[in-house]
Amino acid sequence: MGPRPTIAYVLEPRFPGGTSAAVARELPVVAPFARIEVHGITSGMFPGRPPAGVLLGALEDLGMKLHVDAPRIAADRVVVHNPSFLKFDGALRTRIVARDLIVVTHENFLRPGGQESHDVAHCLDLIDRATLALRKRLAPVSPHNRETVETWLAEHPSHAHWQLLEEDWINICDFPLVPPSPAPRDRRGRHSRPGFEKFPAPREMDLCFPPHAEANVILGADLLDSLARERPHWQALPFQASDLGGYFGKIDFMAYFTARTFRESFGRVLAEGIAAGKVVISDPQTASVFGDAVIAARPEDVDGIVAAFVAAPERYAAQVRKGQALLARFSAESFLKRQARIFSPVPEGGT
Repeated sequence: MGPRPTIAYVLEPRFPGGTSAAVARELPVVAPFARIEVHGITSGMFPGRPPAGVLLGALEDLGMKLHVDAPRIAADRVVVHNPSFLKFDGALRTRIVARDLIVVTHENFLRPGGQESHDVAHCLDLIDRATLALRKRLAPVSPHNRETVETWLAEHPSHAHWQLLEEDWINICDFPLVPPSPAPRDRRGRHSRPGFEKFPAPREMDLCFPPHAEANVILGADLLDSLARERPHWQALPFQASDLGGYFGKIDFMAYFTARTFRESFGRVLAEGIAAGKVVISDPQTASVFGDAVIAARPEDVDGIVAAFVAAPERYAAQVRKGQALLARFSAESFLKRQARIFSPVPEGGT
């Protein structure tokens, strides 16, 4: 076997949500097995924003530098996270040379109705034309994400040269586990980055966060000003206005639904809620990534679910403990096992 592989991570460093958080957690897990560089490509998607603090913090902890808009990236393996950042750009000016190019598809290629979530071909083609590689592969982050990628590829035979990675490129979700409350109350919340697609219709928000709930804490409500003003029973907080520990300390139930035209590809925020010792409720498709760790429901069902668990604290605790046990599927060890070939030494003369 040869030496540790060189791996170049490539992403838009200003992603404010799950993409930056996922990469930040991945880097220290991979660092012992590879010689890593992290490259930021600034795009038209986030003009004027600074790099994500969670990513900069991870790099500082590792003593690593963020290389921004390098003219050339060369490594044994190049891992591009979330190609959707290129949807507003006409070219990728950085040239990439690799044995293996892996594009991690953090965004679903298709929306629930079957429409494209973004101009997938445009984003992939920019990367394709800028890259010289022996192999080019797409890495879905969950079974549902894989289904949208497979369907899109079947409908676009001109992109058949993109292979699919055999194993899902899961988010690492080995957060500290907080024990469940022995006396849960009707305290509800949700959190996400700002974005209209991240929130359901007002009627569904009202079902999840009604006046009779003891608390309704909505973190990431930057775009909900007018809606929140009409609902004084909401505690609507801007994105990152509270650390997650403080936010989770105010709730016992996390009700997470999105616009019906949008579905999470993975749902990292759900894993955060499970680890924080909360009962997490979401739509069936989003919940399916985590199996029985998340309760699959409709907004109309949330009231009944909350009331039943408040009335039976032992069931509440059992649900939280079951969910936390299932998070082992998304541990660092599970990630490395799934992607053992990617982070193994490069064979002499091989790929």
